[in-house]
Amino acid sequence: MINGILAAEELLASRVAFTFRTYPKQITAAIAAALLSAGTLAVASLGPDASDLPVQQVLEATAPLSFAEQSESLENFSFTLFRTDITRSSDTAEALLKRLGISDPAATAFVRASGEARNALFARAGRTITAEATQENQLKKLSARWIPDGDGGFKRFVIERTAVGFVALTERDTLTPGTRLASGTIRTSLFAATDDSRVPDSVASQLADIFAGDVDVRSLRKGDRFAVVYETFEADGQALRSGRVLSAEFESGGKVHQAVWFQPPGQKGSYYRPNGDSLRKAYLSSPVEFSRVSSGFAMRMHPILNSWRQHNGIDFAAPTGTAVRSVGDGTVDFAGTQSGYGNIVIIKHRNNQQTAYAHLSRVDVKAGESISQGQTIGAVGSTGWATGPHLHFEFRVNGEYQDPASIAQEGGAPITAALRPAFERVAVGARTELAAAFSVIQASAD
Repeated sequence: MINGILAAEELLASRVAFTFRTYPKQITAAIAAALLSAGTLAVASLGPDASDLPVQQVLEATAPLSFAEQSESLENFSFTLFRTDITRSSDTAEALLKRLGISDPAATAFVRASGEARNALFARAGRTITAEATQENQLKKLSARWIPDGDGGFKRFVIERTAVGFVALTERDTLTPGTRLASGTIRTSLFAATDDSRVPDSVASQLADIFAGDVDVRSLRKGDRFAVVYETFEADGQALRSGRVLSAEFESGGKVHQAVWFQPPGQKGSYYRPNGDSLRKAYLSSPVEFSRVSSGFAMRMHPILNSWRQHNGIDFAAPTGTAVRSVGDGTVDFAGTQSGYGNIVIIKHRNNQQTAYAHLSRVDVKAGESISQGQTIGAVGSTGWATGPHLHFEFRVNGEYQDPASIAQEGGAPITAALRPAFERVAVGARTELAAAFSVIQASAD
């Protein structure tokens, strides 16, 4: 009974805290209004009842503004237009400003002549640009924000009109961590739904990995739905980068699957079900995200040797340069070139197990390096005996080839009794946030 009351109090506190984080201004205004109302009541109670006071009627004639005055007032009224777009690799000063609705020769000339502007606006495609313009489409202010490579902060570039002309300024600032909620309904695919709900691809990929043991995202059905809470890193309120998924839920085939990220102080974090069971598997289901199997573990006609041979792995078709990731924790046993394999990485795992990744266009690791599950180790290519870009993936136990599709999946350890109270607090908050995510207007993709 006491535990039930404590759990209810904890849930209520979590919901109140979440609501305050989400709507701080509205709640503050409501509290202020309530306090002011209470104060007014206290003062009013000291005077006579308003119903006992005599009614006094005051009449005052007011003259409306003349048409000329109204017209002049409207003419003096001005407003600012805000427009946002994304830079393209083919952009010029004229093309970018035209897309932003700017018709301002002076602004175009300034952007064209400024080396600082060229570096900020045209050095890399995909940067978000915001323009502020007058009602005559004259540029008032233009700004861009981006994260430099290998930098934990962000850069802010601003062009602003002044009394003496345009000025440009580039500043460095700190990213602000945040949290975002989203939900969606599947019509055709997970990525179509996440695109429509404006969930970044990196977050969609995390969803696929987190639920890989429970949900095959390639077999989702129309009407299945998801909710997700994930980290963001923001610049002036604009999300420039997404981070880790904090909690997620899939409703698929009449079943509900939930995941909660939990990281005890000083320890590695992982995903768990609300009951504390680990969602982490010993191996990921695929070394290449959202690829298709072009050749399985079976006898086949060798495409180069033109003879029937045992195919000792699985081939994943993917474009050259597609990231290849380690399916499990381990140590790099070999990284280099081996005859027909071309560029290959071999990783040693526990229990005398090995995985091999062949025909790589690029190798990103070295022999002896410790590798984490999901870490990028290279890129898809067609080196060695390959007729086209693909990844050849092998799984070996005691040196013997095994079908990678039949790898026995061992689960991770559940939450310990010592960590259970801390985990329960996180899980309660996660359930509240996921419920809030589902209450957001859901997106769907046809």
